[in-house]
Amino acid sequence: MRIGVAATPDVATPTLDWLLHSEHEVALIITQPDRPAGRGRMLQQSIVGDWAQKHQIPTLKPANPQELIGHIEQLDLVLTIGYGVLLPESILSLPKIGFLNLHFSLLPAYRGAAPAQRALHNGETVTGVTVFKLDKGMDTGPIYTQETLPIDPTWRSIELFQQLAHLGPKVVERAFEMIANQELPREQVGVASIAPKINKAEAQIDFGQDSTTISNSIRAFTYEPGAWTLWKGKNFKICSSVISSENLGSPGEVVVVDKKVFVATGSGSLEILRVIPAGKKEMDAIDWARGARLMGGEVFG
Repeated sequence: MRIGVAATPDVATPTLDWLLHSEHEVALIITQPDRPAGRGRMLQQSIVGDWAQKHQIPTLKPANPQELIGHIEQLDLVLTIGYGVLLPESILSLPKIGFLNLHFSLLPAYRGAAPAQRALHNGETVTGVTVFKLDKGMDTGPIYTQETLPIDPTWRSIELFQQLAHLGPKVVERAFEMIANQELPREQVGVASIAPKINKAEAQIDFGQDSTTISNSIRAFTYEPGAWTLWKGKNFKICSSVISSENLGSPGEVVVVDKKVFVATGSGSLEILRVIPAGKKEMDAIDWARGARLMGGEVFG
């Protein structure tokens, strides 16, 4: 088949690499327009844009979905992977077979923009990937294939994304085989839930919550947008922690015990492993604590 791929983030790369060496032709890459990035705010294309340039594949960066008209009608289908743009039904109907989506949840659970992070935030132990046909609803179309994935309790969103991304080629290949065999997708069945986009305000840590809830937040929001608090009035990110049995002081209080850094919560405590202080790179929490010269009684927030 002649395939178009509409994608933006690096989680699309394993499936793109598989497609490149498959029997199918990657005829077109669609990705979001270049954005300002870095301290210099220079325009930078997406990771998928870089991939397309490296492999010399024609690329579109439409500012509006209507700009796809005239470019995708001769494709068999377009596969979307984290493209980040809602497409109207008039565009979805243009390719011969339509649009398929590789979605990082077991639909109908976690429909929306942040399925992997929401699964971690809610303490799920199992998730997976789904290939389905896009329709006018939000992730409501019929399902071709799914694959489950047990969630390791140490995984943060960055590790979970890596694992889910590597399931992509398997489920996409099975979906394409179904299409070749003229097998129809099945309607979604089960309890639907929504996974809305995460904003920075939501990622602020509330140390009045219990240690499990806070740990899940840190896992879910690392590295985007980053689970954060305040230290001496400045932004301070905690990017790795484990639940501890230590009994400490009031919520948010920071304590160093046996060269380990702990923070008290509303119920229990956390051992902090890795942090990103304001204006600095990621470091071990104990290295930060040594430099901070804690005197005792200091509190996050």
